[in-house]
Amino acid sequence: MSVVPEILRIATRQSQLALWQAEHVASLLRRAHPGLAVELLPMSTKGDQILDRSLAAIGGKGLFIKELETALEDGRAELAVHSMKDVPADLPRGLMLAAVLTRADPRDALVTPHGRSLEELPRGARLGTSSLRRRAQLLAVRPDFEVSALRGNVGTRLRRLDEGELDAIVLACAGLMRLGLESRIAARLDPRISLPAVGQGVIGIECRSGDERARGALQALNDHSAHLTVTAERAFARRLGGSCQSPIAAFAEISGECLSLSGLVAEPDGTRLLKDRLTGPLEQPQALGEQLADRLLAAGAADLLERLAAS
Repeated sequence: MSVVPEILRIATRQSQLALWQAEHVASLLRRAHPGLAVELLPMSTKGDQILDRSLAAIGGKGLFIKELETALEDGRAELAVHSMKDVPADLPRGLMLAAVLTRADPRDALVTPHGRSLEELPRGARLGTSSLRRRAQLLAVRPDFEVSALRGNVGTRLRRLDEGELDAIVLACAGLMRLGLESRIAARLDPRISLPAVGQGVIGIECRSGDERARGALQALNDHSAHLTVTAERAFARRLGGSCQSPIAAFAEISGECLSLSGLVAEPDGTRLLKDRLTGPLEQPQALGEQLADRLLAAGAADLLERLAAS
């Protein structure tokens, strides 16, 4: 039986959504381990500080978690809580993903001032998104959209929409729901239109690989189904070598004893979408992700990703 520590400190970003997620994890830990003290260590990350450039231009989504991982490495915190869609496929040596929570709605959310659907938006509508993945897929459906970069926290993004700078924005359903903003969702985009980001809708908890007490405390929080699906999606991204600079998407679903994985690699302007889907044994998620990535690489994704990386 694992020994539970007396205190766990959680490194977290300072945004409203990140703090909600960290508080949620803290609450689950206290409930699972009565008497355990859990404290939050809010931090500002480089990804939060630099808002005038795209994530692709400044180094990718890993900038949202680097400072949190440093806090783990130097002992200021035992845990770091992340939105899994922000976590690179490869973690630093000595750190591990110890638990993932039950997945919330993984879909993308279309948010419009008057609840207009994707089809109802006027020609040339101004769409705000910071995601190359979302940009590529929505331009494939509506090449007339004028896409603008949209950075900042959820409140900042909604404010730009409400002040009339944009006609629509795309956010994650899960984030809006966690903040009590579900009423702002005009449409939940079908994954056949906008395949979600790897790990979207899942909260992950990272710790030091050698911290047996922290790992033991987190066992009670891990959702096995979410772990399987996220493992498949992350294996897909890892094999592709994908990052924020690459429009990559993957979404896994469980059906009985099988795991089905859909994957996508796209041109940023939406003129070419490489898609495929594979089904395999439930308990072999990594192999499934790698196999699907290999199929897309053979279908042309290798050249596409190499060109994007060079540019």
